[in-house]
Amino acid sequence: MLADGASIYQECVIQETLDTTHTSSKQRKKMDATKKRVAIVGAGPSGLAACKHALAKGFRPVVFESAAGVGGVWRRTLASTRLQTPASAYRFSDFPWPAPADAASAEGLFPRHDQVLEYLDAYARRFGVLERVRFGCKVLGASYVGATEREVAAWERWSGNGEAFGDGTGEWHLTVRHGDGESESTQTYRFDFLILCIGRYGVPKLPAFPHGRGPDAFRGRVLHSMEYSSMVHEDAAELVRGKRVAVVGAGKSAMDTVAQCAVANGVRYPCTMVYRSAHWMVDPKVARRVKFFTFTSSRWTELMVHKPGEGFVLSLVATMLSPLRWVISKVTEAYYKRSIPMREHGMVPDCGFEQASLGWRLGILPEGFYDRVDEGSVELRRCGSVGFCADGLVLDAGGEGERVVGAEVVILCTGFDIDRPLRDVFASPWFSEMVASGDHGGGGAVLPLYRHCVHPRIPQMAVVGYAESGSSIYPYEMMAKWVAHLLDGAVRLPGVRDMERGVAEWARWGRWARRSCGGFFLKSCVASVTTWYHDQLCRDMGHSPRRKDGLLAEWLQPYGPTDYAGIQ
Repeated sequence: MLADGASIYQECVIQETLDTTHTSSKQRKKMDATKKRVAIVGAGPSGLAACKHALAKGFRPVVFESAAGVGGVWRRTLASTRLQTPASAYRFSDFPWPAPADAASAEGLFPRHDQVLEYLDAYARRFGVLERVRFGCKVLGASYVGATEREVAAWERWSGNGEAFGDGTGEWHLTVRHGDGESESTQTYRFDFLILCIGRYGVPKLPAFPHGRGPDAFRGRVLHSMEYSSMVHEDAAELVRGKRVAVVGAGKSAMDTVAQCAVANGVRYPCTMVYRSAHWMVDPKVARRVKFFTFTSSRWTELMVHKPGEGFVLSLVATMLSPLRWVISKVTEAYYKRSIPMREHGMVPDCGFEQASLGWRLGILPEGFYDRVDEGSVELRRCGSVGFCADGLVLDAGGEGERVVGAEVVILCTGFDIDRPLRDVFASPWFSEMVASGDHGGGGAVLPLYRHCVHPRIPQMAVVGYAESGSSIYPYEMMAKWVAHLLDGAVRLPGVRDMERGVAEWARWGRWARRSCGGFFLKSCVASVTTWYHDQLCRDMGHSPRRKDGLLAEWLQPYGPTDYAGIQ
């Protein structure tokens, strides 16, 4: 039975009665796209882009979103969170940001979290995406029906015939929970194609603590940064106000959390940041002076790095230019060290700037972070390991012995289990293991997806928004465009074996990148080869990868979202 008022679901069920058995590719191409049942899971930036471009191809997708609005992770942020990518790069290709009063200010260059949410909501309204989203609907599981796992494993073409919807006999069954509490209900829906836009930041990653020194030993409150940032801003402020707070971690979320606690409590109750190694975090004032993103997004800078499937000539060029890349990175590194007081405060990262930029282990400091350290509202404590005691944290400082940091609240900014959301959505253990196992994709460096979108052995399913880059939103949009072209038949996939060879090329590149980064590599990060990756997508879609006017512009000008606005 369908839930009351779920007219869009009635549309899906009515379409189940249509005859979807077709005998030829020609007949499939003639079918009205609106009669193909497409499901999208997630209404974050990638889900919005996937829906917009599916609509543009004539499909009428259903978007399932567990939250009450669009935005994804941008709905779960601290009150002080800002975008850490320039707004000019973090945008959709055909939807500009509203003009700020001062584009050079932090407000204009790095918009606040609420401004990002407003931008995403405006995009969804502008392109008719909102009416396709079913809020308060959490997808609990997805099962593929129509072929056994053994039959799927034997296919020589993706989905059996190389087409998005297969031969019409396979479909996905989604188990969806509506609402919560007393009004909660669960139903199963059928779809011809599934697009997963669930991201990688939905499951907290908790560190292992020494025996007997886990959170149970602590008398105060322990929570992960995900829980803290998901709180109502007033409740989050009340939780830390007038209390001794310790934050474990040194990444972007840790820095923002520490800064927010310091603002709330000042020097009377300084916030302690406990960390093992520092990250490359750039002061926003310095970032406004050094246009690092502009510099790294041109074709000539990509010549300095190895690329997946590049061939002998480009590999030789990258090897020959690697000393130049090293010099540029060292100059940038020296400038940042001189401009930001990281040496004085023991915050020099263990990895070099070249390694951090290749794996995109970079971030933007909160405004005035080191000023708060100097005034005493933030205390920095570096250690080898950390555990809990009744009154706070126990730090192992190596030869200096143990030290206790008193705390009433401990916030763990220790990252996320980035593969769990993707693994957990599949009812089939075989699909779950294939799509996100550490044994694939270059030893876990790259997810084993062809074009970072489809798994060669999982039919009628695509992933949009897992791969990371310096500016995630427009690569997400490029993936969404590629998937929309796949749905309407414009993208023709090679055989499964050739797809797996393409995956293997990225796997080899991922292993090289991880070695080159000294392990500091963000999984499936395409930041250093974004334009190269987009070239692959453009060629697949039948568009020229050369998006600039003139040879000099093509090689010297930075690539950005607007260069791909003409691809629809």
